[in-house]
This record gives sequence, C-alpha cells and structure tokens, in this order.
Amino acid sequence: MHDIRTIRDNPAAFDAALSRRGASAMSSQVLALDEARRTKIREAETAQAEQNAASKLVGAAKAKGDEAEFERLRALVAEKKSAVAAMQAEAKELDTQLTDLLMGIPNLPFDDVPDGKDENDNVEIRRWGTPPELSFAPKEHYQIPGVLPGMDFETAAKLSGARFVVLQGAVARIHRALAQFMLDTHVDDNGLTETWTPVLVLEEMMYGTGQLPKFGEDSYQTREGWWLVPTAEVTLTNTVNGDTLDEAALPKRMVAHTQCFRSEAGSAGRDTAGMLRQHQFEKVEMVSITHPDASRAELDRMTECAQGILERLGLAYRTVALCTGDMGFGARRTHDIEVWLPGQNTYREISSVSVCGDFQARRMNARFKPAGGGKPEFVHTLNGSGLAVGRCLIAVLENGQQEDGSVKLPEVLSPYLRGKLTLGADGQLV
Repeated sequence: MHDIRTIRDNPAAFDAALSRRGASAMSSQVLALDEARRTKIREAETAQAEQNAASKLVGAAKAKGDEAEFERLRALVAEKKSAVAAMQAEAKELDTQLTDLLMGIPNLPFDDVPDGKDENDNVEIRRWGTPPELSFAPKEHYQIPGVLPGMDFETAAKLSGARFVVLQGAVARIHRALAQFMLDTHVDDNGLTETWTPVLVLEEMMYGTGQLPKFGEDSYQTREGWWLVPTAEVTLTNTVNGDTLDEAALPKRMVAHTQCFRSEAGSAGRDTAGMLRQHQFEKVEMVSITHPDASRAELDRMTECAQGILERLGLAYRTVALCTGDMGFGARRTHDIEVWLPGQNTYREISSVSVCGDFQARRMNARFKPAGGGKPEFVHTLNGSGLAVGRCLIAVLENGQQEDGSVKLPEVLSPYLRGKLTLGADGQLV
C-alpha cells in the first residue's frame, strides 16, 4: 500500500511512475477521497467541540433554575451528538474507501527497472552454462521413457481433475531429493532460517502480501474462510504482521518448503501438457525482512542464492530484469531466472525474486525501531523462489535425458539418492 503523504507531496511523480507500469493516473481520485475524508474529520471535531461546550453550559443553566435555557442547551447537545456520530461514520466510510482504493494500486517501479509492455521487453542481465548438445531429438519430461512409470497424469485426473499429477517410485524420490537439497543449501550455505508454516491462512494475511483484494480468483478459499497459500511468501512475510522489531533483528532471512495452490485463472490453455503449470505444486520459498537501506542489495543476494541452486545442479539458465509492464503487483524490481528446457528448446521461468520496498509492510503494519532512537519505520520485504521444485524436476529430467530413455542425474543429489545417479529407462534408480 502507498503512503498517502507521498501522493499529497508529489502527485505528478506518483502518476508518472504508475504510467510506466501502463496504469492510469490515480492521484486525483486518491486525493479527492483523502480531502473529503479529512474535511469530514475536521467537521466532526468542530461539532464535537461545540457539543462539549454546550454540555458544560447545561449544568450552569440547571443551577440557575433557567429551565428554558436548560432545555434549549440539552436539545442542542443531543443534536450535536447525533451530528458528530453521523460525521464520524461518514469519515470512517471515506477512510475505508480510501484504504480500498490504495490497496488496489500497484507498487511503483524503481528507476532502474527497464520500461516495457510485456515479457518481450525484459532485459537479460546474466547467463550461465551452456545448453546440452544432444545427438537425438530431445523429449519433454513427460515423454521420457524412464519417467513414464513415475509420472501419472491419468490417475491424478481421476482423483482431482486436470492439472494435477501423481508422482511415484524413483521420480517421486528425485522430486523429494531436490527439495531437500535446496533446503540444505539455503540453510547451511546461504544462512537462511528454515521455517515450517501452515498452508491455510486468514484472509488478512492475503491482504498483507497483496494477493487480495485484486487477485482472489487466482487462489482457493475454503468454506470456513481460510485461504490456501499460493506460495509461502504469504506466511513467511506475515510472520512480522503487526510487529515492531528491533533494528538489530534485521535482516530476517527465512526459507520454507511448502505445498502451494493456484487456480491459474488467467492461464487457460497454457502449458496444459505435463507438470509445468499445476494447481498444486511445491516450492522452496525465500523471504527477507530488511532495513530500508539494505533491501536493494538483498535483492541481488537472494538472486544469487537462487542462481546458485541451478549452478550446483549444472543447469544452464539466464536471469532477466522484468520490465515495468511485466512485473507483479507488489514488486518494485523483479529478477526472473529461466532454466533451459531441451524438450521445449527454450528457457522457462523457475524462480522470480522481487523487492517490494515498504509496500507490503504498510499493509501489514510491520515496523522496526531505529537503534539510535526515533520514530519506528516500516521494514522492507523481499521474496523469491529458491526454487520451484516441480519445475526443477522437469529441468533435471530433460537436461539429463539419454538417447536410450534413461536420465543422468546431477552429482549433488548423490547423498539424497544413496549414490544412485541414473534413472533407468525402466524407471528404476541405479
């Protein structure tokens, strides 16, 4: 959410930043509501003062035995009390309207975010590794003979419908090994704190990280009112919801492995084959809560953490800075990491790392106390995939595929697979 004072102080700059995202100018609408709210508050305060003054005179008139004046003043007090209540109710309604309006306005991009309309205008900032040169026509993950016994879409469709998968045997074990490898790397080498969180959250938590109110259709809600998390960003970030931290506690760097749930409402017909885009999937998610002065550097640090996973797995990737038209709602700058998939002969997103500034912190009222004293300030928040486990499984299978239908697996997975680094064409680990 945005600071109303910033919009008051420089509405033109606010609108200019929104226009870079392809959004309409909003300052006039925001400021009109803000002025109406402030006017109503002033009117209520004036009427309250008049009510208080009349209340003091009621007793004096009663003591003097002036019954006529007593009745007049008592009626005036009642009238002012009713007017104050009405004005306060109007001010509260205007405040709600202003908050709702601010909640629906996207974050403002940093100055160094490239301008553009869509993914075609994203800017590559790093490339690592060389896509494997295969002597045969590569298959997509769900077509590889060694994978077929362990990736069952028909049973999943019987159980749950489209865009689900049942993993079993060796493929399920590789999937689990990847998640464990990611967690161990982030905890042992990158200094993140492993955290286990619920996947059902209260509605206010979805508001806190910006999934609501605009993107409710992209997530699932239970009949009891809980929401299924689309990512552990929701739970990890909201661990500081309503808190005022000591500056010495920053940064807080967390990582969690969770199930994630997305309705994929806006992706009809996209990536329907295989397990690239599922309603239920697993992610290892990173979240950092930082001092405002450190958040931009933290974005680069988190990007390197995610890239490091792919480098240890030996998977070629490229990193792009998203343009203003392709960034997510709550981001000020985003780095997408795209891994090479031989079966599609292209790079596909496997991680998205974003810095949100104080945008989420304002929604959550998450602050810190400066070490040198002074007024509490809002923290900055960041989130990023480290990585999407299912998509990493896809990349490992496709990049390691052999002509005979087997798959060579990355050496770093050896401790998690008891030294068995080949998925045979029969679907068994050897």
